Amino acid sequence: MSMTSNDVREKYLKFFISNPRNHRKIVPAPLVLEGDPTTLFTSAGMQPLIPYLKGEKHPKGKRLVDSQPSIRLQDIEEVGDNRHITFFEMLGNWSLGDYFKKEQIPWIFEFFTKELGLAKEKIWVSVFEGTKDVPKDTETFEIWKSLGIPEERIFFYGTDKNWWSRLGSPDKMPSGEIGGPTSEIFFDFGIEHDSKYGKECHPNCNCGRFLEIGNSVFLCYEKEGGGKLKNLPQKNVDFGGGLERIIMAVNNLSDIFQIDIYKPIIKNIEKLGKKYDDDKKAFRIIADHIRVSEALVKEGIIPSNKLQGYILRRLIRRATLQVRNLKEDFSEKDFSLISDNPVILDEVGKFKDSLNRGLKELEKIQSVSGKVAFDLYQSYGFPLEITLEILSKKGETLNKKEFEKEFEKHKELSRTASAGMFKGGLADNSEDVTRLHTTTHLLHASLRKILGEGVSQKGSNITSERLRFDFSYPQKLTDKEVTKVEDLINLQIEKALPVTQKTIGLDEAIKSGALHFFAEKYGKEVEVYKIGDFSKEVCGGPHVRNTSEIGHVKIIKQEKVGAGMVRIYASLK
Repeated sequence: MSMTSNDVREKYLKFFISNPRNHRKIVPAPLVLEGDPTTLFTSAGMQPLIPYLKGEKHPKGKRLVDSQPSIRLQDIEEVGDNRHITFFEMLGNWSLGDYFKKEQIPWIFEFFTKELGLAKEKIWVSVFEGTKDVPKDTETFEIWKSLGIPEERIFFYGTDKNWWSRLGSPDKMPSGEIGGPTSEIFFDFGIEHDSKYGKECHPNCNCGRFLEIGNSVFLCYEKEGGGKLKNLPQKNVDFGGGLERIIMAVNNLSDIFQIDIYKPIIKNIEKLGKKYDDDKKAFRIIADHIRVSEALVKEGIIPSNKLQGYILRRLIRRATLQVRNLKEDFSEKDFSLISDNPVILDEVGKFKDSLNRGLKELEKIQSVSGKVAFDLYQSYGFPLEITLEILSKKGETLNKKEFEKEFEKHKELSRTASAGMFKGGLADNSEDVTRLHTTTHLLHASLRKILGEGVSQKGSNITSERLRFDFSYPQKLTDKEVTKVEDLINLQIEKALPVTQKTIGLDEAIKSGALHFFAEKYGKEVEVYKIGDFSKEVCGGPHVRNTSEIGHVKIIKQEKVGAGMVRIYASLK
């Protein structure tokens, strides 16, 4: 009998929560952690856990489990094959200085083989081969052998495959970054090896025979200032397994878009007139991109030309192009068969208008150079593939290298602009932004005093017109609570409290009671901002010198965004 995504998710959570594993379930993080400027999206369940992996105590203990929606865009160009997706659910379990290899490996093997019923002979694994600084992981190798995995199905790989840190191999890790060796689990579909991928097949071969379904990371190293690795104060386990891929293995489906999660959207795309087998690549790109777009819109992201909004716009437009490939004269009504989300449909309509304007411009141009093609792309969002398609019909060609050169210049300008951004979600360093940034500290402290200390900041975004503040809380505030929070903030402003700054060690800051919800992005020395005796937080600034400089604060809106998170908007009068 086949298993659904709900079946697998529930089995996984129940397995790790039950005795003797005794994990505590944690609430998944939102897809967008705006308080963390190091990344656009949550790409793994461990991102919010970095302080605890470094030794800080987690309120739920040392054994944690969850199912974390995640976005990874590194492989966006690969979407269209049988296994790559940008949006997925990551099943995760962690040991924060508690159990280690000899418990983790048998447990996850038991889950795959006994709970999900995967045949032992279908399981292949990889192990870290070691470097001059980190020993070969013979312990993990021996554990897998003891579980009945023969040596010929255990492969050793280097730092490119079996080492994990957020920024790659040990030599690429910056000071303060954590990492460690990994052991990956692969499912063998038994597909015949294609020699175009190499003479011999192995677990990391791209021929389609093997599929990675889980990865146990043994996080036990931290990069020191001098470039050397040192042992963390505790040995951690960070396991991640893609739910969608696990469902593929359980149901022996070598195509990820045939699992239950994608069946409804594939069926809706077929209403345009073509069948899945007619153009699998188009169907897959549409299904993946619409799924992630709907998730982002649900979290309050709207299409724009910056950051997360730009990614959302790009995803919707890439999906729209594939709909056009399936039905050239499609309308918004056709697209609504796939997604009826008004934000997405509005962006589709805008893109169609851009396409039409670009087509008219293209008709006027006698000779299309790479620069002209890029100008069309830049001004109208007119994709290169459509330019190439139209030129091909005319029997003309395009200098793609010239286009790519212009595109690289554009990316370099974007990188330069991004490097000048202020951390912490600030639009700029203006007086209005500075006043509103200080207000977020008053808002945070007020929420904790009125709603309880379980409230914690999850992100912020500040422009000269308003602040946006995300925090953990199960439901929207009542009108009475909103008034209480607003009044408490304005009372501190009326008191003309001094705002003082002190640079101290992170450990000292934490011991002093300073709030530090994004501690993983700080170094060993941090700035602590204190507002009278009302608020104390680790922060990078900027701030006013006295609360009297802020003015009157008004909460203008609140909304529920994702599980266990509320967003408040406020402005100054």
